[in-house]
Amino acid sequence: MVTSIPRHDYPTDSAAEGLAVLKETASWVLGELEEPDDIGRAQALDTSLTLAQSHCAVDPTATKFDTWEAWVTAMQVGSALFASATAAEGPVPCRIEVGGEVRDLPATGPQPYLHAGAWITSFYLAAICRENQRAEELARVPVSFLRESGAVFDEYVYAWVETLQSFWFGREDTWDKLVTAVNGTDPEVARVADKELMLKILYPPLELFHRYLRRDAAQFNAAMVDALTWHKEYWSGNESRAMSSDGLVALGPLAIACMARDADMPIEVESEYLPKELLEFGWAGEVDT
Repeated sequence: MVTSIPRHDYPTDSAAEGLAVLKETASWVLGELEEPDDIGRAQALDTSLTLAQSHCAVDPTATKFDTWEAWVTAMQVGSALFASATAAEGPVPCRIEVGGEVRDLPATGPQPYLHAGAWITSFYLAAICRENQRAEELARVPVSFLRESGAVFDEYVYAWVETLQSFWFGREDTWDKLVTAVNGTDPEVARVADKELMLKILYPPLELFHRYLRRDAAQFNAAMVDALTWHKEYWSGNESRAMSSDGLVALGPLAIACMARDADMPIEVESEYLPKELLEFGWAGEVDT
């Protein structure tokens, strides 16, 4: 039995105008990637992801090519930033935008914007776009490198990064890393993220991953219902959140759902928070990334 969880109300009356402005901004930001300063690069991942999510305002199933193209571009940006930052020397050739030219990015080393949160976002995007090579490259980024950003996170975040990296390489410590990460999400332990954000947004991907590792389809789908219900509650919690494109797609749950689906686990939850064509990889073989 399939459970349906509709998206919260989101204004789409001026979506076309908003997308046009976002596209212009993204074009400028991406055009800065090869510059020696980091003005454009610091904004690149957030801007490209915002554009991808905003496409889903009027295309909630991600059936339009422009929507898929935006998600692929966000994925490419995330992986390119870490690839160029961890390279021994530059320039580092990175492909940005579907069918686009290879761009030569400088080797930047650690940067304030290359923190654990950006790594998790980039890994989620690689999972959604089924980019195994880019996911593997991200999995090789040392946690010590992420700590050099100077960003402040609850410690569980680093254990979550290590969990995903250990899983990718089939290491035996995956479960131990996951247990450490889950324990660190306890609101009594966490000091940076507030309780609501932790319980409704940050913790659910870890629970989903737990059920995915066990290949427990029934519990996975039950956890997905919870995750999307909490996602909806959080992003409709006040007017400011409800107006934000950040809540249109449940990024973490979607990424874990893509991994589960590719492992032949049935996904028995339907929602605009899990765009159908992204979940089912509807553009497989049709887009050169």
